[in-house]
Amino acid sequence: MASKSLKFIPLILLLLLLSLYTTPISASKKGGIAIYWGQNGNEGTLAQTCATGKFPYVNLAFLNVFGNGSTPSLNLAGHCDPASGGCVSLSSDIRSCQKQGVKLMLAIGGGIGRYSLSSKLDAKNVSLYLWNTFLGGKSPSVFRPLGDAALDGIDFDIELGSSQFYDDLVRYLKSYCGKGQKVYITGAPQCPFPDRLMGSALNTGLFDYVWVQFYNNPPCQYNGNITNLINSWNVWSKSSSIKKLFLGLPAATQAAGSGFIPVEVLRSQILPVIKKSPKYGGVMFWSKFWDDQSGYSSAIVSSV
Repeated sequence: MASKSLKFIPLILLLLLLSLYTTPISASKKGGIAIYWGQNGNEGTLAQTCATGKFPYVNLAFLNVFGNGSTPSLNLAGHCDPASGGCVSLSSDIRSCQKQGVKLMLAIGGGIGRYSLSSKLDAKNVSLYLWNTFLGGKSPSVFRPLGDAALDGIDFDIELGSSQFYDDLVRYLKSYCGKGQKVYITGAPQCPFPDRLMGSALNTGLFDYVWVQFYNNPPCQYNGNITNLINSWNVWSKSSSIKKLFLGLPAATQAAGSGFIPVEVLRSQILPVIKKSPKYGGVMFWSKFWDDQSGYSSAIVSSV
């Protein structure tokens, strides 16, 4: 019996070796869905958003006033009032999300607000504010509007003002990684390449995930034909500064002025093409509220 069983050992070793080689490859093909939460009080809580199990990345939107001598202001629409301390209870939601493996980023910027950076020193000061107020900083004199839980990183959605000094802000934020917390840097540039406002920041090569907005931009979005979108995706995927690339889309026709892609077009025509890219990371949706209305993420989560 012993001699016969020894014959099977090489086969077992071979199967083990094959599993070691094939598992990472198949896993790398799997993408995830990033979602923006915070701009509609009717989209459910942060904890509920994470509990769906559909979103490995959630961006809390928006810190839409910062820099250039302004007093920073966080706007979470109908969810709670950060300035009065009404959002500190979100700490329990944040911890609940993180226990499920969800990465939470504070989205800075947006299409409505007042923000800019006036100098490298201004960028440093804003980075310290973000670190101490929302990330792993422990300054006792700083009010933390989301309570004492630390978010995982900062998402750049720079749509207003100038491009100046955001590359410095990215570098400063990444420099805090050695202080007991990895700081994730993500971004949502427009699809015309290079992005007019975020190009220099993206060129640092320090972004962990980039979810390009392939909407509200007719030259590089879906318009009944996938050609322009695929061509733009290929340009972005060839950028040496991009590590992981996501296809940013409106979750419903009402979520953006243009660029909505029907579910079946995404699943049958677009995802099979972009998933061939080694930099493919998944899909980003604006926003949780609109996704609740359309059910888009549920329709594609198994295909992403």
